[in-house]
Amino acid sequence: MRISKYIIVALSLVCSQALAEETVPTLAVELNAEVKTESGCLLSFLVGNDHEQDIEAAVFETVLFDKSGQVDRLTLFDFGALPAGRPRVRQFQVDGLACENLGQILINGASSCKIAGADSPLCGASLKLSTRTETELAG
Repeated sequence: MRISKYIIVALSLVCSQALAEETVPTLAVELNAEVKTESGCLLSFLVGNDHEQDIEAAVFETVLFDKSGQVDRLTLFDFGALPAGRPRVRQFQVDGLACENLGQILINGASSCKIAGADSPLCGASLKLSTRTETELAG
């Protein structure tokens, strides 16, 4: 009987810790698509703000690497307003970039993040990155 009580207590602790980890709000950024265009590559991102607050403005410093791992360019992607609990798609045309040569996109950090009219560290502190393409999304 003692052993089963200890097992129940241990399982309860593990389950409550797992639930606590799942409820941490994130800013989910997914590289959803890359489309070759006449002038370069159109990158589409799906963004979900799981925080309670609306993000009024989010700009990320972004580094694009080619397939050999060399930096192609450093740029700013302005994701604009990201309302809480509502997904948004943001697209960025990168002129002079061949989609097939893109190896990795690195979100280097938030260049700007505004919540309720003030600067906030929220955009860079809670990023959850993923990709549906062959290009790695890192941060």
